Amino acid sequence: MTVVGPFGLSVRDQALEADVHSGLSAVEAGLLDATKSEVPFITEAAQHLVRAGGKRFRPLLVMLAAQFGDPYAPGVVPAAVVVELTHLATLYHDDVMDEAEVRRGVSSANARWGNSVAVLTGDFLFARASHTLADLGPEAVRIQAEAFERLVTGQILETAGPRDGGDPVEHYLDVIAGKTGSLIAVSGRIGALMAGADERVVDILTQYGERLGVAFQLADDVLDIASDSHESGKTPGTDLREGIPTLPVLRLRERARVLGLPEDLELIELLDGDLADDARHAEVLRRFRAHPSLEQARRDTVRYAEEARATLAPLPECTAKAALEELCDAVVHRAG
Repeated sequence: MTVVGPFGLSVRDQALEADVHSGLSAVEAGLLDATKSEVPFITEAAQHLVRAGGKRFRPLLVMLAAQFGDPYAPGVVPAAVVVELTHLATLYHDDVMDEAEVRRGVSSANARWGNSVAVLTGDFLFARASHTLADLGPEAVRIQAEAFERLVTGQILETAGPRDGGDPVEHYLDVIAGKTGSLIAVSGRIGALMAGADERVVDILTQYGERLGVAFQLADDVLDIASDSHESGKTPGTDLREGIPTLPVLRLRERARVLGLPEDLELIELLDGDLADDARHAEVLRRFRAHPSLEQARRDTVRYAEEARATLAPLPECTAKAALEELCDAVVHRAG
């Protein structure tokens, strides 16, 4: 058994392992090349998060999806570079909106150089992604444009909040389907498309990526509370401290509205207080880790991961399908 990709994904086939390793190495080189500028400062800022590393989850999915066609087709690696550049660009913008100070274990670009530089660097990465995308044909451009529209729509929905009388949990799931699911769906879709896979296969891998993307974000939500490690690239409880309404928090508030239990209301009162206080923050984490709302969020994560796995059923049995199924297990494992 060998290991490649994020979360210790195991690949039991040497040919597939070689293809994935080779593809991801080419993507890494492509990312560094795409983020070079004649202006040294722009290169430094643009490569800041590239060099900080990351799971490369989206390029991995592109590589695995390409196995259902010609994995050596010339558009596969550039497509993976495009989706990762787009993802990186959104991180620069997200960190400005969230006033984040750390990303992937290093200072965020906005903390290091200020908001203006971070926003413009994100724009630079979008521009470079578009430049690469233009060589992949009009269909690829259309797919990316639609995904980008969904991504931005998700961000706007998150900023606006749920409508009056709307379900906050359903609203949140719509938000992350746009913000996270859309680009992971594109990873499956464009990987298969560039490899010349059958249209039905392309559609299946798009649906798979959408559901896996939601599970991926929900696992991050759980990890923010449940983990003592820095697996998420952030200090545990960061989302809580920043007041971000992740799924465990929304499940807690939902439970409190329905049941009105004193322990739930007390936890909400602590949560709504000043979590800049380390002792209060630690107490909220301690209580949340033992609370049923966290377990409910775990079950939600498993549900989306299992839905992703179920979409793969019509695909022929092969090592690439087995790896995609194992990605579902890996995402669930992250959520404990």
